[in-house]
Amino acid sequence: MSIDRNRFKFYLWVGFAYLCLWLFIDLANYTGPLHAEIINNIWRFFYAVTVNFIFFEFTLPFIKRKRKYYFYNIILFLLALWFQLMLCSFGLYAWRSIGISLHIYTALLTFPSVSQTISSQAAYGVMSIIFFGIIKHFYDFRKLKEAAQQLRIEKQEAELNYLKSQTNPHFLFNTLNNIYSLTRDKSDLAPESILRLSQILRFMLYETGGEFIAIEQELKIINDYIALEKLRYDDSLSVNFNYDIEDMKQALPPLLLIPLIENAFKHGVSETRNQPFVDIHLSVNNRLLIFVVKNSTEKFSEEQSVKENIGLSNLRRQLELLYRDFNLSLQQGQSIFTTNLKINLASHV
Repeated sequence: MSIDRNRFKFYLWVGFAYLCLWLFIDLANYTGPLHAEIINNIWRFFYAVTVNFIFFEFTLPFIKRKRKYYFYNIILFLLALWFQLMLCSFGLYAWRSIGISLHIYTALLTFPSVSQTISSQAAYGVMSIIFFGIIKHFYDFRKLKEAAQQLRIEKQEAELNYLKSQTNPHFLFNTLNNIYSLTRDKSDLAPESILRLSQILRFMLYETGGEFIAIEQELKIINDYIALEKLRYDDSLSVNFNYDIEDMKQALPPLLLIPLIENAFKHGVSETRNQPFVDIHLSVNNRLLIFVVKNSTEKFSEEQSVKENIGLSNLRRQLELLYRDFNLSLQQGQSIFTTNLKINLASHV
């Protein structure tokens, strides 16, 4: 039988609170010497802590074990409760007698019979069961709630890390495909594209390990990515990226905005035959982030529905895990696809 020291410390603190409560009651009702009242209650304190610790931490868990017939648990509980009541009445009377024989406990009150003496001790003992039981219930409930909260946080962090681990390879896969197209065509831009990719990889390896980065770092990676994508197209591609940010040091989860830009190039510009364009606007003011990405698309029939690819689906789930107040909307026009993202940065979970 191993004893959890932290749990036993908890019972000592509860016992101390019960000691102070009962000492106050004794002092309010009796006129005995103060030092005798204190020593008597300390003597009973050790007994109450011990019997209640054993009852709540060992006896009840043993009774709660799963058995073939639930009826056995009921019988065991009734027997254990009866035995606990005996300990808190006859047992406490015996503990009082031991204290008197050792000249530790002082009999401040005398009763005409043993039964009345036992009854007076039973009041202290039975109340201790109720007191310890109530405090233990609320303490365990709070601990269980904290454990559930911690488990929820850990689950969300694990899911968020999984989504990030999906997003980064997805991003790299698309970028490598672009570079492959350049090398297959023996383009002179291939070496530059590899250099820009190495810069992006360096950023992803060394700068995105933390929970947040400054917005100015996110802007740099966006500009590098746009420059890398532009290498694939001729001068017919129009890319406009402007921003209005009141504080470049504001915190933002790394690579949060990249999927929207990646989506504009992969599913918009690459499939547009005439006058391809990407128009990007970012503003962050008063902790409100607004990110609008517009890109050209081919003719879109009204019967078609807008479907989210893996990049957008992962982004939406990341936002759900990171922020309480956000909105991500997709709008397909005749030849323009618009993505609108609004985040209240102050609503971070």
